[in-house]
Amino acid sequence: MNQPADTPAQPKTNTRTGARLAVVQALYEMEISDKGVIDALAEFEAFWIGQEIDGVVHPPAETAFFRDVLRGAVEEQRAIDPKLDAALAKGWPLRRLEVVLRAILRAGAYELMFRKDVPARAAISEYVDVAHSFYGGDEPGMVNAVLDRVGREVRSTEFGIPAAPSKKA
Repeated sequence: MNQPADTPAQPKTNTRTGARLAVVQALYEMEISDKGVIDALAEFEAFWIGQEIDGVVHPPAETAFFRDVLRGAVEEQRAIDPKLDAALAKGWPLRRLEVVLRAILRAGAYELMFRKDVPARAAISEYVDVAHSFYGGDEPGMVNAVLDRVGREVRSTEFGIPAAPSKKA
């Protein structure tokens, strides 16, 4: 269906972009309120995703992707956090970062480490965009640098880095 020439086209929000934003918001909410994954999933699916709250429109989200990334970021946190700590500057462990920044990095690292169906550079770019939704300073650049380091380690071939030769036993 074509729109009349005098009607501006509405931008189409990628439902995975909406899911990533919702994951970061849910991880933040879980950390500050001690909610569990099940409660956060139920609340965000029922009341946040695709809804307008206090004049802010929350974009639609691919529900299955939202569920997987939220659950995965929480369930795989013991594997994710050491990778992020190693990628951060010395003296700045993950626990020292602000809650939203930790949420962005954990969700991004989960995708890089466990969602091989998502191209690494696309995941990094998406989480840099999410960071821009919350920050106007240097934080998006830091998200880019940290996730790039993680991506180069866990998906080296996607970055043109030859895979390390396997050792024969």
